[in-house]
Amino acid sequence: MYIILTSKPGQYRTDPADGMRPVEQYDYLFCGRKRAVFVLAETTGEGKVIITEEGEGSAVNHVPAKFLPRFPTIEEARRELEALSGFGSLDIELVRVL
Repeated sequence: MYIILTSKPGQYRTDPADGMRPVEQYDYLFCGRKRAVFVLAETTGEGKVIITEEGEGSAVNHVPAKFLPRFPTIEEARRELEALSGFGSLDIELVRVL
């Protein structure tokens, strides 16, 4: 199974935990500026993702992956990511970095 992890620089970071393996990573660019990072991760169990708030008073949360949408194939996860990042005719681009 695959999940999509989302991080927003300066706000929060989502990292895979035990039982998860990053497979692909994309920068989400809006008008040429990076606004988010998406990681497609393969899950091998019912692990938790680590969400770290950035900035003053930051907190770390461990969220069960079962609360995230899961996709049976990497292709389905890619299609979902494309659907999430497509927004009309705005200047949006997904750039694969891993």
